[in-house]
Amino acid sequence: MKKIIITFTLLLCAVCLMAQNISGTWYGTLEFHSKKLRIVFHISKTGEIYTTTMDSPDQLASGIATDKTTVDGNQVTITIAKMGMTYTGTLVPDSSIINGVFSQGPANVALKLSTTENKEAKAAGPARPQDPTSFPYRQEEVSFTNPKAGNTLAGTLTLPSDGNAKRIVVFITGSGPQNRNEEVAQFNHRPFLVWSDWLTRNGIAVLRFDDRGVGASTGVFTTATSADFADDVEAAVSYIQSRSDLKNLSIGLMGHSEGGMIAPMVASSNKAVKFIILLAGPGIPNSELMIQQTADQMRLSGASDSEIATAARLNKKLYATMGEYKNLPEEELKTKLQKMMRNELNKLPAQDRGEDSSDAKLQEGVMKVCSPWYRYFITFDPADYLTRTQCPVLALNGTLDMQVSCVPNLKGIKDCLQKAGNRNVQIAPLEGLNHLFQKATTGSVEEYGKITETVNPLALKTVTDWINKL
Repeated sequence: MKKIIITFTLLLCAVCLMAQNISGTWYGTLEFHSKKLRIVFHISKTGEIYTTTMDSPDQLASGIATDKTTVDGNQVTITIAKMGMTYTGTLVPDSSIINGVFSQGPANVALKLSTTENKEAKAAGPARPQDPTSFPYRQEEVSFTNPKAGNTLAGTLTLPSDGNAKRIVVFITGSGPQNRNEEVAQFNHRPFLVWSDWLTRNGIAVLRFDDRGVGASTGVFTTATSADFADDVEAAVSYIQSRSDLKNLSIGLMGHSEGGMIAPMVASSNKAVKFIILLAGPGIPNSELMIQQTADQMRLSGASDSEIATAARLNKKLYATMGEYKNLPEEELKTKLQKMMRNELNKLPAQDRGEDSSDAKLQEGVMKVCSPWYRYFITFDPADYLTRTQCPVLALNGTLDMQVSCVPNLKGIKDCLQKAGNRNVQIAPLEGLNHLFQKATTGSVEEYGKITETVNPLALKTVTDWINKL
């Protein structure tokens, strides 16, 4: 359910020199082989620790998590040993510029970073008519602590101006580091801003917050799993209960994509949660979901049935091995996966192995799937929590969702809730909508930024009508 699939990840190591605060956004452009690749780094600081996410607008990727920041005098060193990448830069005194060199393998490319977004690096998209321009309701900047992790979550609370709200909904973002608006920067869409505005205008209070380590929230995103994000949501529920002006509101959770997986994790054990809304949430084991997602994406790109079948077989073997050795130390798992995948690839005719079958590419892929988040995610079965969820549930899916396939996932959710004996369930397949709940043509990721609407009105109305009838 990763919103964006990319071919590489960068780790940004940033620097605070001469009392200059580097927290903020840095822009740069890589130029190689007459091509240009825009890079945007978002840097935040907690104590003495920097955390960074990266956007690569030209690769349709945003919110890429990084691992480490290293500083030596006025030298900035950015390293990704596992992928052979290094960025070494020098902060220009009394300026907002870092001059440096980006290296990967034999290639060395100059990369200048600046805090000023120039015309070349600017990735501003068209105006989005659903972005609110006025706010006829109360807005409050809030923060609360997750005592289990020791991090602070920052967000926005919106309340109907008449003060007559009966319900409050906590928003849960999808996979990848997300801010409180679940902003997809390269597409210039802010889905949770639109959802929040709509719900609040319809008499429903909303709490949305930045993921840990993103925006104004503290903590480390890169080592967190879905279980850790569930703890952050538990903290949000506790915060609502702690406020005298909110404690009598009925609390609901609304999760998108991975957030739709996390909502039942919390609701199945926390009786303070009175209802949940699943926006393209998984209803089948995530390993099955990812095999289906890969097949759908390949089919959209024009792959043949035999190519799709081969990819499905390899992925099924990969995920089964990860499940079998889910408790194995990381390095041992990497060794097993590399050996297994090499054996499987060697069974294929040479012409069918593809450009990603080299040892370097294989090692790179294994590194990605061995991250803490992915190991937890790929062995997760939503049934473990949905079959224990007793509160009212609304599950929506677009019929053109090519990331969380509509039919198998809604059926999975329905079957699990029936096993739970939950009779207050509405399953809503929404015709022609994609993973972001936009009206789409094919459902491909490439369409997201081309579609003017951020969230289709049918999806918005379906949710508020259901909540207000509870």
